[in-house]
Amino acid sequence: MPTYAYLLVFAVTLLASAALVLTQRWHGRFSMDGTVGVQKHHTQPTPRIGGLAIVCGLVAAWLLTGPKASTILGHMLLAGIPAFAFGLLEDITKKVSVLARLLATMISGALAWYITGIAMQDTGVMPLDYLLSYTFFAVLFTAFAVGGVANAINIIDGFNGLAAGAVAIMLGAIGLIALNVNDPELAAVCFLGATVTLGFGAVNWPMGKLFLGDGGAYLLGFVLAWMAVMLPMRHIEINAWATMMVCAYPVLEVGFSVRRRRNRVGHQAGQPDKVHLHHLINRRIVQRLLPGVSTTLQNGMTSPVCWLFVAAPAAWAVVFAQNTPLLVAGFFSVIVAYAAFYARLTQFRWCLSARTLNPVAAKATT
Repeated sequence: MPTYAYLLVFAVTLLASAALVLTQRWHGRFSMDGTVGVQKHHTQPTPRIGGLAIVCGLVAAWLLTGPKASTILGHMLLAGIPAFAFGLLEDITKKVSVLARLLATMISGALAWYITGIAMQDTGVMPLDYLLSYTFFAVLFTAFAVGGVANAINIIDGFNGLAAGAVAIMLGAIGLIALNVNDPELAAVCFLGATVTLGFGAVNWPMGKLFLGDGGAYLLGFVLAWMAVMLPMRHIEINAWATMMVCAYPVLEVGFSVRRRRNRVGHQAGQPDKVHLHHLINRRIVQRLLPGVSTTLQNGMTSPVCWLFVAAPAAWAVVFAQNTPLLVAGFFSVIVAYAAFYARLTQFRWCLSARTLNPVAAKATT
């Protein structure tokens, strides 16, 4: 891919993002995200339809790239329509249920299989791989995995630049692995996707002039998830542990959140709270290190700390992409490190105990 193509994709996404900000007086009655809510950290109503800018950037990438990469992008854009549409509908109406959005992202995963014939069948876990040798179970597992990652990106979309920066890092890592196994087309798609998120990020971070919204988060999550499926399916020397390691941070955030919320009496797994790792980093680290800056800037400066948690496992995956034992060891090490750091932020000591997942204890110490 020539450099000018990446520059044009970045420019298209940046200009589309800026246009959404400058025209908010016309669409704001539909697109604004208010300041009242459990997970709201912004101080002024802000447009939450940044997903439209993401679509513009991805379409530009589809038009500018070579025929093989363009085919991959075209299939991905087509399959991603349900995930994006239901997310955007929620951004505008605020009335689409969590279950409906989850099912939409899973439908996008199933649609991607229908269009490409690709489904996850090599996880590195023999009993599961035997089950996945049957197409029905492979498609079901693929849809569930894609839906899970897409929703994970929406969950971590809590501070300016966090989700966009995280997706850029993870797509970049998958692109590097693809280059290392001589797959320039898949690498180009990953790098173009990362470029799109950076174009949006130039408006979103650090001051939060435009939000991804559910449409943008689900679409980027789907793009990331589908690249994570395609890489091991196109290259037998890479198995799913490599892309699982790349996506470790959002995957763990989902698992931890579901467990924490289910432990809270009277709450459902999909009900939002303010005890995610990024919330704790904001309160325990950023606000204490930067007490004199505005709330908005504290919001934005939370993301670089969180990006470290994304970059570390992603870098491990790039270096050890073809070494399954080290990938497995690395993934479980990330679980331990995540739990220990979470315990430190909630219990003020490095420990692993049942209290780590106890939302009551976490709330009492915040």
